Amino acid sequence: MKKEPSLYTVKAILILDNDGDRLFAKYYDDTYPSVKEQKTFEKNIFNKTHRTDSEIALLEGLTVVYKSSIDLYFYVIGSSYENELMLMAVLNCLFDSLSQMLRKNVEKRALMENMEGLFLAVDEIVDGGVILESDPQQVLHRVAVRGEDVPLTEQTVSQVLQSAKEQIKWSLLR
Repeated sequence: MKKEPSLYTVKAILILDNDGDRLFAKYYDDTYPSVKEQKTFEKNIFNKTHRTDSEIALLEGLTVVYKSSIDLYFYVIGSSYENELMLMAVLNCLFDSLSQMLRKNVEKRALMENMEGLFLAVDEIVDGGVILESDPQQVLHRVAVRGEDVPLTEQTVSQVLQSAKEQIKWSLLR
């Protein structure tokens, strides 16, 4: 039975560093149910793609679209019958959203300092494997709105200190 292409299904989104180690991985189905299987797949995918200039690979019966930036490798994975253009739209949306969040500094250190933004962006782009958004401006807008809703307990110490400094400064200027 031939499966019809779908416009909605992402099996996984991965970000690996330039050694092929996982920085971020979100799997939306049980193609690779264990962490061990996932890490083996990630090593295979990295070994197949990190020296090439192309943007699409077929691996283990899956369609993989990818791009790299400095010391990061971004992957969006779908089934073999998935629409490559839709997967590419997800990849570009994720990359462009992160590029703006990280002020065009898309590299490992900046990403590690902004993991919460990455998690929010991925959740806005894909939910349960279903593609929700492919416009980076919409993603950034929603991430900013969700970021403002973060309760004080989840704010970073630097945000709290900055806010305290502002309040002290204004109280002294009165």
